[in-house]
Amino acid sequence: MDHLETRELRYFVAVAEELHFGRAAVRLGIAQPPLSRAIRQLEHRLGVRLLDRDRRGAALTGAGEVLLREARAALDAVAAAARRTQRAGDSKRPLVLVTKAGASHELLQRLLGVLADEPGAPPVEVLLCEVGEQARLLRDGSADVALMHRPFDDLTGFDTEDLLVEGQIALLPAGHPLASRDQLTLAEVRDVPGLPIARWPRLDGSYPDGPGPQVRTQSQLAQLVALGRTLLVIPASSRAWQWPDHVAVPVVDAPEATTVIAWPPSSRSREVASLVRSAAGLRGTAPPVHPPG
Repeated sequence: MDHLETRELRYFVAVAEELHFGRAAVRLGIAQPPLSRAIRQLEHRLGVRLLDRDRRGAALTGAGEVLLREARAALDAVAAAARRTQRAGDSKRPLVLVTKAGASHELLQRLLGVLADEPGAPPVEVLLCEVGEQARLLRDGSADVALMHRPFDDLTGFDTEDLLVEGQIALLPAGHPLASRDQLTLAEVRDVPGLPIARWPRLDGSYPDGPGPQVRTQSQLAQLVALGRTLLVIPASSRAWQWPDHVAVPVVDAPEATTVIAWPPSSRSREVASLVRSAAGLRGTAPPVHPPG
């Protein structure tokens, strides 16, 4: 009764994300009637209603919201198992390290330099992503390790080691009056007339309320700052992608940001363990790591 097939989960996730059976069927490349039957059979077997249906589409019930969250995690785990198995069969494959583009640039340079000079160190491929994507790429097996940032990134379920604690800066248009200041406070940058703080998507894809522009990529953000349309507060090391049209000013009371190296706790790779130890050594001390394997 509680057995679920990956096909059923894929069908349900498509309907739950589209909230429309017709669009979900097109996305899956199947006809709508068998998709509708599959969802009805799933509801019957589980003994709960997953979707409320009407002529305009569908809406998730409370049970449907739970299954959507769990189904995504289960499908990620299946995809990760396949990817990690394939990579484990290739003795020459590099480890994939994912990091947000422009973030922790100096730390990443130092880590790659240490690995290059270390006999027997595993080869590393760097995968650059946008904000908040590291967790998904770790969970679905696209990456082996990640550089992530507390408290901004989703570290749920990962093993981590802290690497760098730093302050934050405000990135401003070079011609703005605040750009000439030696330091700022959060209160000052939150209330700048005509220069609202940019809004990043939350983990669920929605945006927080506010007047600032919605952004998804570093390139969008960089250009909006240069045009005098927004500002942002970011970890100091993220200024690696700063344009000549930008000025970085320390925000003295902003919460500290911690760069961590993260990896799935299920990993048993000695290469991952070696990379984690090398990264931990960059702090100046290397406390015991609980590495995979």
